[in-house]
Amino acid sequence: MDAPGDPEGPRPPGGDGPAANARETPNRLSKEQLFVLISAASINFGSMMCYSILGPFFPKEAEKKGASNTVIGMIFGCYALFELLASLLFGKYLVQIGAKFMFVAGMFVSGGVTILFGVLDQVPAGPVFIAMCFLVRIGDALSFAAAITASFSILVTAFPNNVATVLGSLEIFSGLGLVLGPPLGGFLYQSFGYEVPFIFLGCIILLMVPLNMYILPNYGKTTFITHFKNFKCKYLYAFVDQFSIYSLLFYVTNNRF
Repeated sequence: MDAPGDPEGPRPPGGDGPAANARETPNRLSKEQLFVLISAASINFGSMMCYSILGPFFPKEAEKKGASNTVIGMIFGCYALFELLASLLFGKYLVQIGAKFMFVAGMFVSGGVTILFGVLDQVPAGPVFIAMCFLVRIGDALSFAAAITASFSILVTAFPNNVATVLGSLEIFSGLGLVLGPPLGGFLYQSFGYEVPFIFLGCIILLMVPLNMYILPNYGKTTFITHFKNFKCKYLYAFVDQFSIYSLLFYVTNNRF
């Protein structure tokens, strides 16, 4: 029964103390978590852009250099294959190397390698061109594998209780990279030639390096190991499955060339 003179009526259990107010207050991203999301979104978007940007025009250019359709398909496919294999290797030595260093170094190398891919039209046709395409493409895959593996571990540390939700949200940027890469690459190629799409994208990735060096938190080794041990393998399997599906769909789409 309500106390006499209490105009507010019955009160919810738990009172109106600080604990009750905390429960009623929605969770908000901290500044550190927001910066982690920006960094992870940038690498997801950039990786998929680099993977898909050459789809509209590279097969035609490669045919001029003497590459068969099978070889062109292998050049596309080696990116996904080596990124998957390298992710397993980088994950093993992630704690020793450091997540932030691996992230920034991978992004820096990927920007330079992406620009290097834009000068392959100057390479002599035949086996030399094909070999250089494989080497540069594998280098791009290795560098992005380092950055993505590091971002994956940083997300686990920053969002230990919401890993699945955060990873699902970041898939939006992976999809945007796959969707925007081909039309952007086709437009830049048609307007400015073979080199410009890769130089443009590579410069954007390089410009993101100092930004991520500044905003990305540097977690201590002890904190990182604690959260990384609690990380469930099912999230890694989900990430691999999603990337494999993206790779398969993109390869089938471009196999018409």
